[in-house]
Amino acid sequence: MPVVVCDSSTLIHLARIGRLSLLSDFHDKIIVVPAVWKEVVEEGQDKPGSSEIRDARESGWIEVTAPHNGPLVQLLQRELHKGESETIALAVELHADLAFLDESDARRVAKVYGLKMSGAVGILIRAKLAGKVASLRNELDNLRLDGGFWIGNDVYDRALDAVGEN
Repeated sequence: MPVVVCDSSTLIHLARIGRLSLLSDFHDKIIVVPAVWKEVVEEGQDKPGSSEIRDARESGWIEVTAPHNGPLVQLLQRELHKGESETIALAVELHADLAFLDESDARRVAKVYGLKMSGAVGILIRAKLAGKVASLRNELDNLRLDGGFWIGNDVYDRALDAVGEN
């Protein structure tokens, strides 16, 4: 089974637009680190998506696992937030097949470690190509407007080009 580690941004933004289930459509299990769980579910308990993410853990497709390489986490925290640092450290430790990271700084650092990455936009592209969503444009607009997710126009246009909607 492929190992997939996910940062908070992808979880939060997909949940805000009612598309969290897309992660389970494509992956049997998603691993999140304790800092992500704390941010999204414990500290974000009153925010949209929190209960869906808690339910996903209870149903078994989200698992919480801590990284063991404390020095790497500390090193990464010089540039990144704790959740991003733990996510990258765990992905490196587990030789993850995929890491869901949306923030550009986290993606830049993950690239140094040779991690394969995707994010909220990537999962929506995959969903469109698999016929799970009718319009990527509508999903991206929802992500921007309802999800509060910043998408640059270049990324927006490239995503639409990738599925033949531009």
